Amino acid sequence: MAIPVTVPRLGWSMEEGTFLQWLKNDGDDVRAGEPLFVLEGEKAAEDVEALDAGTLHLNSGGPRPGDRVKVGEVIAHLAAHGEVLTPSQNVDSKPVPALAPPAGPSARRLARSLGVAIEQVSASGPTGRITEEDIRRHRQSVETVVPAVAVRNEPVASPRARRTARERGIDWKSLQGSGPNGRIRERDVCAAPARKTDGRLIPHTTVRRTIAARMVAGVTQAAPVTLTTRIDATNLVSFREQFKSTGTTDAIVPSYTDLIVKLCAVALRQHPLLQAQWREDGLFVPERIDIAIAVDTDGGLLVPVLRSVDQLGVRPLAAQARELVELARAGRLSAEQMRDATFTVTNLGSLGIDAFTPILNLPQCAILGVGRIVREPTVVNDQVVVRDRMTLSLTFDHRIVDGAPAARFLDTLRRCLEQPVPWLVP
Repeated sequence: MAIPVTVPRLGWSMEEGTFLQWLKNDGDDVRAGEPLFVLEGEKAAEDVEALDAGTLHLNSGGPRPGDRVKVGEVIAHLAAHGEVLTPSQNVDSKPVPALAPPAGPSARRLARSLGVAIEQVSASGPTGRITEEDIRRHRQSVETVVPAVAVRNEPVASPRARRTARERGIDWKSLQGSGPNGRIRERDVCAAPARKTDGRLIPHTTVRRTIAARMVAGVTQAAPVTLTTRIDATNLVSFREQFKSTGTTDAIVPSYTDLIVKLCAVALRQHPLLQAQWREDGLFVPERIDIAIAVDTDGGLLVPVLRSVDQLGVRPLAAQARELVELARAGRLSAEQMRDATFTVTNLGSLGIDAFTPILNLPQCAILGVGRIVREPTVVNDQVVVRDRMTLSLTFDHRIVDGAPAARFLDTLRRCLEQPVPWLVP
C-alpha cells in the first residue's frame, strides 16, 4: 500500500511553510532517511528526509517551488516496487492528522532507532496504542515490499552532515556513521580528514609564528578601536622637497615615515598616555619615546625600534632608520633592536593604500597607520585648490585610554603634520 508523503512541522508554532524544491524525481527509488524535498519553515529552509522507503510518485496537483503548503498536507506517495497507484491517490492532497498515533516512550525510542515514522504504523495495542511489536512488524513489511530499495547498502546522512560535507569537500558516502543503522551525523563528517587539494605547503617559520601570535594578541587581549582622519600634507611634501633640493648627493633625505615618526614623538610628549602599557597593578607610562617602524621583508614583517626619537634631529633619525631597515631586509636585526618600543608607525602609502586598520603590537597602547599622499581638489578659504592629502588611522587600546584622549592625540599629530616646520626645525 502506498505511503503518503506529508508536510512536517518544522517548529512548534508552524502551521504552514513554503515548498522550495524536490530533491528526488518522480519515479525515483527512495530510501528511508534520504533527503526528499526542501521546505522553508519559520526560521530557515531545511531538507526533509523520507520517513519510509519506496518509489516516489508525485501528485498531479502537488506543490510547485514557492507554493505555500500546510502542515500535514499530502504532496506525494511512496509506493512499493512495481505498485500502481489509483487515480485518487495521485491527486489526493488532503491534510492528514499532524499528531502521531498514541505510543509509549519505549516504542518511540525503537521507532527513532529504526528510522520508522510512528504515524505510518498500524496500532494493535489496547485503545489503539502502538507497541514495539507493531513498529518491528511495520519495518519488516517495508523491507519486504520494497526489496529493490531495501537491499541497497548505501549510507544515509543527516541534512546537517551533508551540508558540512559539501562545505569541507568531503565525500560523506565514504564515511562510517555513528548514528542508528549507520546513519552519518555531522560529527562523523567533522572527524573526517578534509579533501586534499593541489598546491604546496609552506612551513611556518619562527618569525611567522611570532607575527601571528602578536597579531592575535592585539585583537583578543586588548580592546582595539581605530580612529581615522584626513590631513593636508602639502606643507609636509614641500618640507621634504627642500631636503632633496638643498642636500648634497650623499646626504640622507628623510623619508615621509621618518618625518611622521619625528612628529609622532612631538605629539606623544603632549599626550603621554598614548604610549602607556596595561599592567595588572596599573598603567605603566615610559619616560622614553622609542618608536618602532614596520618593515616588510622576505621573512615577514619586522619592527626595528628607533630609540629616543624626541631627542634626535631629523637627519640623525633618518640615518638610524635607514640602517635598521637595511639590517631588517638583510635578516641581521638583533632581538635587542626590536625590543621595548613604546609606539609603532606602519606606512603602506608606498604600496598605493589609502587607509587601513593597523593591529596593536602589545604591550603598546597605540599604532599609527599611514596611507598614501594623493593630490586632489580641496576647498581652502572658499576656493577650490589642489592640495596633497593623506589618511591617518590610529588604533589604540581602549582599556588604557578613552576615545576623546586618543582623538586629541590624533588632532595634535594632524596639526604637526600640516605645519611641520615649527616642530622640526630648532
